[in-house]
Amino acid sequence: MSIQTEKIESAILVVDDEPFIIDALSCLLKERGYPVIACGNAWDAAKTLDSVRVNAVLADVKMPDISGLDLLEQIRREHPDIPVILMTGHADMNIAITAVKKGAFDFIVKPYKALHVLHSIERAVEYNRLIRMERDYKKMLEKTVNERTKELGDALSMVRGLNNEIAQCLTTVTEYKDNETGAHNIRIGLYSSIMAQALDMSENFVEAISFASPMHDIGKVGIPDSILLKNGPLTASEFEVIKAHPIMGEKILKGARHPKMQMAACIALNHHERWDGTGYPKGLKGNDIPIEGRIVMICDQYDALVSKRPYKPPFSHQEAVRVILEGDGRTLPGHFDPRVIEAFEMTAPSFERIFKSSPLEGGASL
Repeated sequence: MSIQTEKIESAILVVDDEPFIIDALSCLLKERGYPVIACGNAWDAAKTLDSVRVNAVLADVKMPDISGLDLLEQIRREHPDIPVILMTGHADMNIAITAVKKGAFDFIVKPYKALHVLHSIERAVEYNRLIRMERDYKKMLEKTVNERTKELGDALSMVRGLNNEIAQCLTTVTEYKDNETGAHNIRIGLYSSIMAQALDMSENFVEAISFASPMHDIGKVGIPDSILLKNGPLTASEFEVIKAHPIMGEKILKGARHPKMQMAACIALNHHERWDGTGYPKGLKGNDIPIEGRIVMICDQYDALVSKRPYKPPFSHQEAVRVILEGDGRTLPGHFDPRVIEAFEMTAPSFERIFKSSPLEGGASL
């Protein structure tokens, strides 16, 4: 089942072997103004991706020819910029974990809710737009530098300004998941800058970590809303899904060649590693954890403690500082680099001023 695609410049590709599901999803998306291409099997979908510009793919996990997971792997290999949202009629957490690890943008359980589908599609289209914007910008930049060597200084200034805008856009992507993360990300940049100065890091390092640290949770765009926004403690299986976000964040950012974006990728991967080796995703220990990851880790922990969470009230500044310095069973001093703890204790009053002056409150650490 498919439609003519010759005149479609960009669309949402819907893949399902059930005509009723295809018709329902097509009507829902068209009502919101999205052009839709519908395919009844994965083979037709793969051919469509080679000939039509697609902004996002919405595919069923179980199909008669090849599975949605196999289609996901093929798309990630051949069209890595296209976000893939998988659907299933069975709420199987193992499938959800596998899908996220393979690079699925989101995971929807049938019978789906229309608002959930639309929200997921909106985020996927915006993510695709930002990725294409960055890719197109790189092409434009290379052409400009080649053609206008004499104006290299101006070109470099343009790079810095646009890189900052792109970084802000990428950081904003996480706000589609949780409106509270915007203020959290801004605070992490401010905390990290103060910490880096207290640790006598170079001026370039301070500038870079201030730029890069707000992107630490970019990988959460790949975590299903049902888990990320759950109003209560996570199950062990759900937490395994959450633990995939540092790896996804690094994958999003690591392709950039700019040193600041490379630092952002490093922070995204390492900001949940602990000094004693009990962190994730790799269980790094001590100085094996990059210093930028050690700095952002303690900043993220402080902000989570003083912020209101679905399952706890906010801690006071004094209580949060005590927990980090002395521990409370869940958080232990051994989780943090001793040198970073000293810098935190020295700069803690500045942390309090930053949090109290923030326009919004809400922490995003997990």
